[in-house]
Amino acid sequence: MGLLDKLSTWLGKGRMEVTVLVLGLDNSGKSTMLNTLRPPEQRAQHLMPTVAQNHDSFQSGGVCFTAWDVSGAPRHRALWERHYRRAHAVIFVVDSADHLRLVVAREELELMLAHPDMCGRRIPLLVFANKCDAPHALAPMQIAAVLGLERITDKPWHVCASSALSGTGLADGVAWLARQIRDAHLPKS
Repeated sequence: MGLLDKLSTWLGKGRMEVTVLVLGLDNSGKSTMLNTLRPPEQRAQHLMPTVAQNHDSFQSGGVCFTAWDVSGAPRHRALWERHYRRAHAVIFVVDSADHLRLVVAREELELMLAHPDMCGRRIPLLVFANKCDAPHALAPMQIAAVLGLERITDKPWHVCASSALSGTGLADGVAWLARQIRDAHLPKS
């Protein structure tokens, strides 16, 4: 029966609904990324920076994601922890061309991972190295090194180069996330 469950979910018959947090510093491209993940007819023409939080939804690989886009402005980062307990996954977006702010992004990521509601939970972490098409953008492996991702041992993680404006890399990253969630929640055969 386990194989039939897996096949059913893979074919979209057993859709899963999960909550994903979309976090990162202000101006990293979180809202633009979510807008690009929408079907073309539902995309907003003009986006404003997120104040506090917004939610959105998208689908990939038999998984329906409810995404909480929480502001990355310094005065709003304290709101992040309100969502940790109900998160099934985290998408952390960094501006791969803003070398100076990568240190701040690393500190915020470390704070999030050390929070009691996140520490030890095996929820997938997808890092979008956004603005990969910008001059001087760092490669995904460089982003992984700057963020210290190799030290994360309690959850699967993946870094994906992306451009929220063009959509480059978004489908690949979200497909990885959907696979991680399906694999974690399907019955073992």
